[in-house]
Amino acid sequence: MATRQVGRVGLPLMNIVRMKGVPILQQLEIEECLLRTSSDNWCIINDGTDKPNIVMGVSGKPAELLEISPVLEDRIPVIRRFTGGGTVIVDDGTIFVSFICNKEAVPDVQPYPRPIMSWSSLLYSKVFQGTTDFRLRENDYVFGLRKFGGNAQSITKNRWIHHTSFLWDYKTRNMSYLKLPKRTPEYRLARDHLDFICPMKDYLSRSDFINKTIDAAGSHFSVKSSEFDALKLRSNSKFTPTSRLLTKQELEAAAIKSCE
Repeated sequence: MATRQVGRVGLPLMNIVRMKGVPILQQLEIEECLLRTSSDNWCIINDGTDKPNIVMGVSGKPAELLEISPVLEDRIPVIRRFTGGGTVIVDDGTIFVSFICNKEAVPDVQPYPRPIMSWSSLLYSKVFQGTTDFRLRENDYVFGLRKFGGNAQSITKNRWIHHTSFLWDYKTRNMSYLKLPKRTPEYRLARDHLDFICPMKDYLSRSDFINKTIDAAGSHFSVKSSEFDALKLRSNSKFTPTSRLLTKQELEAAAIKSCE
């Protein structure tokens, strides 16, 4: 595929990598490697993942967040990722977008969670321009009072990653694997998952969303397309990622703890 470069001269360069159906654990491993071993700016877009997975933040506790018995019975993989944030279940209806940036590439953004979230919401406001009541509420992207995008971050000395799981669509059954967490956004108002979230497909198509995201990135960066195979080659074979699958034994121990 020919290299496509857009954006104004003088803007920092950002590599755009478009993927489809890449397993979410592989994506997380690549992103952590790029965050910690690369000096380039990246936007990783993965249109769906290969099968349902539950992804928890780095400090997430399965006993508090998951209905562990059905998770075990249905053999749903559970991943602890390297970033913070909450717990999501992802599948082929999820679109993932990650920005990995050098601090000096976005000098007006202080390298702390809230300023990074505010920056990202301004970028996505261009994507959803004309769409009903898009906004950032606490740490979520919402239409009105219903969430369709969850965010997580990791900040290092010179770089940061901001990644989002967008619910283009979801399967009702998958939401039953998640407990209502003890700490929730105020705007949730104790609503269950199905009353709290909404699918993005009611507002725009997958391709429109992805193309508009790339165009919005082009207003902040000089954007260059990169191939997924080239991205894999850049991965440092000596780097050991910290995102990992939880073992069956860990989940069974958490199930016992949740019954205590």
